[in-house]
Amino acid sequence: MTKNDTGDGARSAKTLDQALRPGEWSHYVGQPTIKENLRILLTAAKGRKQQPEHVLLYGPPGLGKTTLAHLIAKELGANLRTTSGPAIERVGDLASILTNLSPGDVLFIDEVHRLNRTIEEVLYPAMEAGVLDIVIGKGPSARTVQLELPAFTLIAATTRISMLSAPLRSRFSGGVFRLAYYTEDEIAEILRRSGDILNIPIDAESLREIARRSRATPRTANYLLKRARDFAEVSDTPLDMKTVKKALALLEIDEAGLNQTDRDILSTIIEKFDGKPVGLKTLSAALSEEEATIEEVHEPYLMQLGLLERTPRGRMVTDKGHLHLGFDAPKKLSLDL
Repeated sequence: MTKNDTGDGARSAKTLDQALRPGEWSHYVGQPTIKENLRILLTAAKGRKQQPEHVLLYGPPGLGKTTLAHLIAKELGANLRTTSGPAIERVGDLASILTNLSPGDVLFIDEVHRLNRTIEEVLYPAMEAGVLDIVIGKGPSARTVQLELPAFTLIAATTRISMLSAPLRSRFSGGVFRLAYYTEDEIAEILRRSGDILNIPIDAESLREIARRSRATPRTANYLLKRARDFAEVSDTPLDMKTVKKALALLEIDEAGLNQTDRDILSTIIEKFDGKPVGLKTLSAALSEEEATIEEVHEPYLMQLGLLERTPRGRMVTDKGHLHLGFDAPKKLSLDL
């Protein structure tokens, strides 16, 4: 088994995830509509010698929002300043970030939905007019000082766009783009590139097997590829289909890409609640799992596969979900009189 040498050159300073991140538009697989819209936005702005307008990217985690921010900054030849919503706790934190920007910089705020409303209000004039309003003093003697900011482009990313206020969403005049799940062919192409970068000898059939179980998400696909490589190295076996299946079985990833928690959600509804609709709070208590984790991490993929559905009365497992776990599909009540 050939091991990847990450100790030399520039890659020694990078994590594996950074090494796998596409550095060129041609290497970014998938999301063709978003890439074309961004190409037009950036090309037009550069042609007018203006700063591109602000962009909001949203969608499930692991689909490439951060990578797009890096590519935009590289296309503009600009510095990328990165922060996140939870890291900006006070108005002063945001003011410090904005006043330290250089002309033409790209500011990337991940998890932007976690900004509090007070900080959002400071961000509005910065995005719209390029100024920062600072309040000095308190009470009747308080006064507002307005600082000019250098031209910059804000790229924000979120997995919960519904939590963004309407005024903030409306200020992303460059576009609001939703990243979609990837096709199996796209995931396989991403895995081929990752295998080349990490010097992992693996055949096309084994790559396809990993792609099928990757939850249509590049981050998950790369994670599974690296763990399969580790399993092959430790067990001193070639990274073939047999080894891939053993590695994924050890990770408790089934043929549909479901992990143990996914299966527990389905089996709990079927076995503990007789397949009847179950509310999120009840399901969370039965599984000893946080409601947000069930709703944001597990449910989207289960619903995408058609194994789970949300009804006005609660979560229900579909016939397909029953069959996937080896249960008989529930009998339908006859309406015939």
